[in-house]
Amino acid sequence: MSTSNKAGSFQDKMKNITDTNLLLTITIVVFFVMYIGAIIFLGAGFLKPQTFFNILNAQAALIILSCGMSLVMITGGIDISVGGTTALISMCCAVYLDFKGGNIFMAVVIALLIGLAFGLVQGFLVAYLDIQPFIVTLAGMFFARGMTTIVNTKPFNVENEVFVALKDTRVIVPGLGSVNKLGKYVNAYVEIGVIVALLVVILMFCMLRWSKLGRQFYAVGGNSQSALMLGINVKKVRFLAHLICGLLTGIGGFVYFLHVGSGSASHASGAEMNAIASSIIGGTMLTGGVGNIIGTFFGVLSLSTIQNIVSSSGRDEAWWTGITIAAMLCLFLVVQSVVMARKKGK
Repeated sequence: MSTSNKAGSFQDKMKNITDTNLLLTITIVVFFVMYIGAIIFLGAGFLKPQTFFNILNAQAALIILSCGMSLVMITGGIDISVGGTTALISMCCAVYLDFKGGNIFMAVVIALLIGLAFGLVQGFLVAYLDIQPFIVTLAGMFFARGMTTIVNTKPFNVENEVFVALKDTRVIVPGLGSVNKLGKYVNAYVEIGVIVALLVVILMFCMLRWSKLGRQFYAVGGNSQSALMLGINVKKVRFLAHLICGLLTGIGGFVYFLHVGSGSASHASGAEMNAIASSIIGGTMLTGGVGNIIGTFFGVLSLSTIQNIVSSSGRDEAWWTGITIAAMLCLFLVVQSVVMARKKGK
């Protein structure tokens, strides 16, 4: 085969790659390059499986929140209330368990109901009253933060015995432990929240990839007028996107609460920005119509890996992490612009 034929075949293959798959591939490659670079330049600590599992333990709630954020962004919207809602959920569950003598089951129900309430109200205002999602969810963020301080002003650790036992539960990952400095073998583990987060990622991926509703989310985000002409109920789809995001915020809020084990008005500060950043790094486009939950998952891992790399390199000041994340966001926004230009070229 001639060189020109090979070049033509490669170009044809590149044209057949969807925008979503192209951005997903870039995200995964960037994550592995960063992680391998951390192993090479910052020592073997990153080589231990538990280091990776610790990222999952710390970011399980953010993974779930980012999945909801990606779903809304795929439809062309945004939800900046997820951080405030998470703080409200943590405080309500903490007060219920410690001050009201509550049980775990009802605490989970409370978390889900709060998340669904925000999704229901915000989804209705965005979809059926046609109010800008940024304005609606900005109001939701302020409302959630204010309600958190009304529920209780002082931060405190939850002492409910059943909750503490559940919080301290570890799921052992067989065969991936390591020997510590004392020569003792330590099992690798993940928290319960990680299992929940992975299940959410799998379910969301399957829903967006293979269900009729998932295809409708992409259609509405890609071109709402075309979706309307195809017989898709655009308002209903946008409402469901915010409702599902609210449900995932309820789940993520309880997972966050299970990780921190306390109630505080300052909890999940900046979580909405981290969720948006993770979605963008994961290949979800702000203009809608393009995104992948697996990419969002790797976006969260990339964001956390950046933070670990900056910290391990001795740059403990908060601004170094912010500068690095900003640079990475700019990089992925440029990549998205190139993808958009490629799309228009087609």
